[in-house]
Amino acid sequence: MTTVNTSDKRLQILEAAQKMVAEVGIQGVSMQKLANEAGVAAGTIYRYFDDKDHLLEELRQYVVARMAKAVQAGVDADKPLKEQYRTMWLNIWRMAASNINSLKTRAQYDSIPSKNCYSTREQERKMFAQVDNLFNEGKKQGVFKNLDNEILSGLSLEASVSLARKHALGLYQLDDDALESAIEASWDAIIKH
Repeated sequence: MTTVNTSDKRLQILEAAQKMVAEVGIQGVSMQKLANEAGVAAGTIYRYFDDKDHLLEELRQYVVARMAKAVQAGVDADKPLKEQYRTMWLNIWRMAASNINSLKTRAQYDSIPSKNCYSTREQERKMFAQVDNLFNEGKKQGVFKNLDNEILSGLSLEASVSLARKHALGLYQLDDDALESAIEASWDAIIKH
């Protein structure tokens, strides 16, 4: 049973839902199992969420917001582009080590369509504003290839997500030198040559 050091039942339910989705996938979540995991009565869930779909949409936003905050932590827009990029890349790496459930949960959501794909993408883009700013500034300065920001992210920062998840799952290990090489390779994928 999950316990959260707060009286916020909604947060307690979201934390338990994140853990369940990471462990058993979206289809494996039932409201009764979730109530047991969260340590609340099943009816309590319905005080905060209309139904399972509403809960999963809110969970998606919760997970993405936490990831956005973690990825962009400590990024200083006054620093050189490469330093900002490296900070984001390493933030993703550290996040995987400390919260693999976030990455597993996000992977689950990436595999299913959202009810309002455009709205969801725009909301997530706002959450990751510093990432967008990095890519926009890099294109403006002529450093990055003139590709859509989502493509630039897919070629670079998404690679760090994939590597970090596999590393956290123990599929392979990267030492410091290999980690630096991976950062350089992903940077190289998006810069103009």
